Amino acid sequence: MEQVAFIVWRESVEALLVVGILYSWLSTSPEGRQGLRWLWGGVVAGLGLAAALALVLLGVSSWLSDEGQEWFQAIMALAACGLVVQMVLWMRQHGRSLKRELESGASQQIRRSNWWGLLVLVMIAVAREGSETVVFLYGMIASGETSGQAWSLAMAGVLGFVAALATFWLLQLGGKLITWRRFFQLTEVLLLLLAGALLVNGTDHLISLEVLPTLVDPIWDSSWLLDASHGLGQILANFAGYRAYPALSQLLAWLAYWAIVLFALRRVDARQARASGRSTVTA
Repeated sequence: MEQVAFIVWRESVEALLVVGILYSWLSTSPEGRQGLRWLWGGVVAGLGLAAALALVLLGVSSWLSDEGQEWFQAIMALAACGLVVQMVLWMRQHGRSLKRELESGASQQIRRSNWWGLLVLVMIAVAREGSETVVFLYGMIASGETSGQAWSLAMAGVLGFVAALATFWLLQLGGKLITWRRFFQLTEVLLLLLAGALLVNGTDHLISLEVLPTLVDPIWDSSWLLDASHGLGQILANFAGYRAYPALSQLLAWLAYWAIVLFALRRVDARQARASGRSTVTA
């Protein structure tokens, strides 16, 4: 339940940021205000594409056999893990220039009086966030990361969206307590932990399918210290992939994941530093 609310909250804030940037920019000129209806049309179209993806995933899952569903759940968990990492890396690389890039793209469409182009720009931006949310949530639900009835999951999603609206409002105030930089830094860590949990769940399915060897199973038993079925252990299991009885192959996959993620983050930071240095020299 907590993961559903968190994912909806995080992705909704990012979508609101994109829409908010374009709305504020379009509202500053008479020409731009003509495009507001196309902006909202793009939002609706993007949400429609995300909903269509959700229906496709549900349809595919219902057609599969038990073993097929096991494969599908493993693939979705691993795909969600990859998408989370890709999203974090993309936001770290483009976060500072996101406003400029969005406004530049919208400006080009307005200069050409290409309102359909503006609609497509917004649709792609919103559909990207929506489709990521769909894949993340499906990956968690299918892999057993979340449990509960449909109404409780829906309620968690609604609470996540309401929290996103409140968070966006606070961030727009520009306060020192909550800033966009701190928001992305905090949620970046939580997202990467959650991606690690999705990876471990994917390996659970691969081991069940006898595709991934366990090597040593279990490599330790820490249930006496931290039980993964309740309390703090369950929170760590849901958000970080903790296992009280891990197989060696799972541990190696988890360690490899963090090694790759940290290496990728350092590369992005180094690239950003070089780009900042070049722009300073040019200026």
